Amino acid sequence: MLNKNRVVVGMSGGVDSSVAAHQLKEAGYEVIGIFMKLWDDGSPDYVEKEGGCCSLSAAEDARRVAASLDIPFYVINFREIFQDTVIDYFVHEYELGRTPNPCIACNKHVKFDALLNKAHQLGAYYVATGHYAKIEKNPETDRYIMKMSNEAKKDQTYMLYNLTQFQLEHMLTPLGDFSSKEEVRKIAEQLDLDVSVKRDSQEICFIPDDDYAKFVTENTDKEMGPGKFVDTEGNILGDHKGIIYYTVGQRKGLGITFGKPMYVVEIRPQTNEVVLGSNKEVFSQGLIADQVNFIPFDDLEGPIQAQGKVRYSSRTSPCTIKKVGDDQVEVIFDDMQRAVTPGQAVVFYQDDLLIGGGTILNAIQ
Repeated sequence: MLNKNRVVVGMSGGVDSSVAAHQLKEAGYEVIGIFMKLWDDGSPDYVEKEGGCCSLSAAEDARRVAASLDIPFYVINFREIFQDTVIDYFVHEYELGRTPNPCIACNKHVKFDALLNKAHQLGAYYVATGHYAKIEKNPETDRYIMKMSNEAKKDQTYMLYNLTQFQLEHMLTPLGDFSSKEEVRKIAEQLDLDVSVKRDSQEICFIPDDDYAKFVTENTDKEMGPGKFVDTEGNILGDHKGIIYYTVGQRKGLGITFGKPMYVVEIRPQTNEVVLGSNKEVFSQGLIADQVNFIPFDDLEGPIQAQGKVRYSSRTSPCTIKKVGDDQVEVIFDDMQRAVTPGQAVVFYQDDLLIGGGTILNAIQ
């Protein structure tokens, strides 16, 4: 039988998960720390990478924090599930000319699936991380809901839109009520934890040199070679070095000049073409998304008004969402959106309530 007082904390060696573990222990939970061994390419960059959430140095940081907090700590191998659900997905999306978001896949399949299964094996009812989000239960619908954290700049609900009711029931997010990251660092400093001054990780953990194209090239059997730049009318503009080097909205690093700014408007893997256009041509009125997940309700019964965002760093914008297929929605924004990118997530809110989201299939001009 699962113990509702026992929680497994995914400890990354960073300040957020460290303080999350402390807060839960202070709240009276029996806390177990687990570092997820996800990836190891043997390179010096990986071993020493400061801030990386799955590097060897991060594992040692997490171990020291657990010792300081006097909680049990384990390093557990999740490399196989990480390979299957994150690495393979990441490479395949680039092969299709799309721009993936591996952190969203990792949250769904690794942190709140594989880690949750491990927590249950240890008799723990809950799994917790250092995510900035708030989970509540709506007494009227008897469903779990997620709301944006008090710290808007650090809010991570965008990365958690595809979680299930079962996952939300067994998930704790103790940092959701903090109003600033500085408060979290201050607690770590008061606890005399070295990670109090550790910088946040900005790059993808399994690509320490931030060279996505190199990583994809080394992990695919497909030919990802040069092709043609074309304009929106189909006219050939020059040669590109491979579709994996480009993403929608990109201006710099095209390797070709035109005497005026040109931007990536579309990537066509079938013809190995990268479409370039003006900044105006990068804007879209809407999009089609699939793999849709809603949190406050099971499915969309009719069009709804919400605020949507097409990338983690963008602001929300008013939109209308309507169902157009078994697992597809059409999203029309009140204002034109820049660089709607296939493969990325579109996420919906109503005020601070996370409605859900999906994976962008294509833009609607």
